Amino acid sequence: MGKSGKKFFYVFVIVASLKLMATLSAEGIRDTNINGEENVSQDNFCPPHSVVGPLSEFSLYDPVDCMLRDLETAHQIDAEQKDELPYFYNFSTVCGYFTMPSGRMPPMGTYSFGAFRPPPYNIYGVSLQPFDRIEVSLNYRVLKGITEANFGTKGFGDDADRVANIKLNILSPRDGISWIPSISIGADDFIGTSRFNSQYGVMTKQWKSANLETSLGWSRGRMKGWFGAAAWSPWRKYKNEYLQSLSFIAEYDNIDYKNHRYEHPEGREVKCRINGGIAYTVWDMLQVSISSLRGTKIAGGASFRYPLGTSEGLFTKIHDPLPYTSPIDTESLGVTRPENEFALELAYALNDQGLDLCCIYLDPQCDGDRLWIKVINNRYREEKVVRERLQDTLAALAPSNIVSITVVTEADAVPVQSYTFRTEDLRRFRLGLIGAREMAVLSPMREALRHPSGSTLIYKKNLHVWLFTFRPRLLTFFGSTTGKFKYNIGLLASPEGYFFNKYYYKFQFGYSIHSTMWNIGGVDVLNPSQLPNVRTDTIKYYQNNSVSLEKAFIQRSFALGKGCFYRLATGYFEIAYGGVATEFLYWPVHSNWAVGLEAASVLKRRYRGIAFTHKIRKYKGEIPHYIDFYGLQYFGDIYYYFRPLQLEFKVMGGQFLARDKGARFEVTRQFPSGLRLTVWYTATNGHDKVNGHTYFDKGVAFALPLDFFLSKSSRTYVGYGISAWLRDVGAVAETGKQLYNTLREERINY
Repeated sequence: MGKSGKKFFYVFVIVASLKLMATLSAEGIRDTNINGEENVSQDNFCPPHSVVGPLSEFSLYDPVDCMLRDLETAHQIDAEQKDELPYFYNFSTVCGYFTMPSGRMPPMGTYSFGAFRPPPYNIYGVSLQPFDRIEVSLNYRVLKGITEANFGTKGFGDDADRVANIKLNILSPRDGISWIPSISIGADDFIGTSRFNSQYGVMTKQWKSANLETSLGWSRGRMKGWFGAAAWSPWRKYKNEYLQSLSFIAEYDNIDYKNHRYEHPEGREVKCRINGGIAYTVWDMLQVSISSLRGTKIAGGASFRYPLGTSEGLFTKIHDPLPYTSPIDTESLGVTRPENEFALELAYALNDQGLDLCCIYLDPQCDGDRLWIKVINNRYREEKVVRERLQDTLAALAPSNIVSITVVTEADAVPVQSYTFRTEDLRRFRLGLIGAREMAVLSPMREALRHPSGSTLIYKKNLHVWLFTFRPRLLTFFGSTTGKFKYNIGLLASPEGYFFNKYYYKFQFGYSIHSTMWNIGGVDVLNPSQLPNVRTDTIKYYQNNSVSLEKAFIQRSFALGKGCFYRLATGYFEIAYGGVATEFLYWPVHSNWAVGLEAASVLKRRYRGIAFTHKIRKYKGEIPHYIDFYGLQYFGDIYYYFRPLQLEFKVMGGQFLARDKGARFEVTRQFPSGLRLTVWYTATNGHDKVNGHTYFDKGVAFALPLDFFLSKSSRTYVGYGISAWLRDVGAVAETGKQLYNTLREERINY
């Protein structure tokens, strides 16, 4: 241990001990019973309010005072349960210290990205907490000063590695035993080359009264043997907010720098195993840290964290309409309230609520008249919000001589589901005699119903022929021979709408604002794909500085009844392919299961313009050839939505675009904010080889609602996805707007 490291460690231990002794002497040692629970002081005890006997009238205990005291106690207990010491991200963007992990987890839905400099590495990372007990992170680790062996001299520069880390929490104080430590297991660099792989178990205890956190763990791999750490935040409850976020950290670093095979040569020297330093968090979002490293270097970095999965957005939705309340008009249809006036009144009211009224049918029956209406949701992402808007409006405007109103919601020109509201229930709801929960039981979501035969059309509005969406786009490529990271920043313009109220169409135009991808080739020089090159030449489509037509398709969808749907589409489905596609889906209302069949015949587009080509590149060894290509893909699909965890599973099995056969597995986590995180893995018989090993396509993607950045609700998403490797195996061409996605957007609740 170096002299400077020893001095820092001793000072840290002495100061922490003095602070702990002062805290304990100030608070005293609390009296606890055999179960570890605090004994209740008699001064705070409130007896039952009903005192039996002659002294009841002269009770010295005020029930109101007791109630307030109980509420204060409950508030204190709640505050203690929520009280947590600050947590930190280590150099791998994992909850921990500097190099070591801890047993704790960030709050569910927390997203973080950071940049760190532990010499001789530069590390860039992102982290996400998809569940309370699972933490995942991705790193891009650059080995400074070591030229990449194959392409370093061609522009790639220093060697680099992509790293994936995962940590699972096994036990936590939130499980009901407040005194137990948090216990977690994890693995660093558990997939891919695994050059920096480690597996570990660690437990972390928070000593909240002393503002101290300690950890102890054991590991193997690059991290080898026992490790430990302590973090002290002495001023976290002080009034001075600038001191609250300052923490002192010391850790025992057990990384096997000297003997690990893939360690950087300049990072093998170790003079001290104790890394000591400070971490400072600004606004509970920006963390800055600096520390000693191996007793020879100074390391530092910064990370930004945000509750992306649970946040309601950067701005309050102040431009969303208030729920409909007035004017109230329940006059019967007839002379004093003509049908056309009622229709216009309802259309204007629904339009103000963000819903389009398409048509109204009047169905006379012997026991009373009924209405059948069709609406389109243009604004909201949750089914329950649409339902609330509907029932609030109908409760105020439903004619009293109408027995019931059936509402069918439509999306992408296909009826999705329906609700039937009895007028009497709407009246009771308006008067406050029943609530939203009772209405949900009385008027449940059902299969989409056709308008009754013999009914009379009293209102019809043509669907919007032109809807326009404008958003940014970021494309990224890692590992090019000419550079580690290439990107393309562009804009997308998407006009979409309906022809004849039945045919849904969409165009998408793309334009590149700035790009560093001009010198990227369309082939993996070291591992050229031996399959038809259906995806490995994708970069060629984006090396264009003019406006490009990426999509231009039209589709017709049908609701066949009893949960069955059908779709037929044709056109330019994406920037690389166009053709004809068909799809069948069975998904009954309220079912967590759905099954489908889909098939598409596509042609490959040329790199410029709108023409197609019948030739496609295919390598034999390292020699390219061009073969005739007519793309055919077909799949059987199975979907399952696990509502308790808001997990969506999808399995699609069949033939992929490069004619390889197999299955693709997807898991999507839906967060309360609307954020969608998807991971996928594809196993086929393509036998694609990367660095001598069979490669199976895998990757991660996320989609964030655009209204996260707006002051009003929106159904538009901004997406980003990345594969571990750009290959042809497991490739799938887009085929338009899929039925499952259309229905999910109308039925989902967070």
